[in-house]
Amino acid sequence: MWYFNSARMRLLGFLGRDNVLEAGGFSTLINSLVSDVLLPPISLLPFLGRNLPAKFLVLRAGPNHPYNTLQQAAEDGAVTLAWGAFVDNLVTFFALGAVLYGIAEIYSALTKENIIKHIIKCKYCRKDISQTATRCAFCTSWLDGREDKQVPSSSALI
Repeated sequence: MWYFNSARMRLLGFLGRDNVLEAGGFSTLINSLVSDVLLPPISLLPFLGRNLPAKFLVLRAGPNHPYNTLQQAAEDGAVTLAWGAFVDNLVTFFALGAVLYGIAEIYSALTKENIIKHIIKCKYCRKDISQTATRCAFCTSWLDGREDKQVPSSSALI
């Protein structure tokens, strides 16, 4: 059970960095995965209906209200909230991140080379630094505790 919590935290850290944004080559595959495989079962939920990316809410109607599609609403000058497209993009983002993270983990396991940079927060300045760092690049504090050790004052020696 601890492994899944650790993997989840590493996945969230991986998604939070720019690794996912650099994956333009996977976008077509992931878009197809989301649109053709993941969203159709989600669209079967009774409150969503079919075609989730086409769902929208009219915030201010134009003169030819009601609208069947988002394009009709846009042509009529209506102000809309395209929440279905947002959910579609959100699912695509997390699917892309999970696939890339899985590929990176498999590569790391096969080659014994860690390509995912694990980060921690500096305990002094709270900036993100490498897990293997011995000194913070931002505040220059030593992370091994050598600054925390008490040096005897000169008055104690007398």
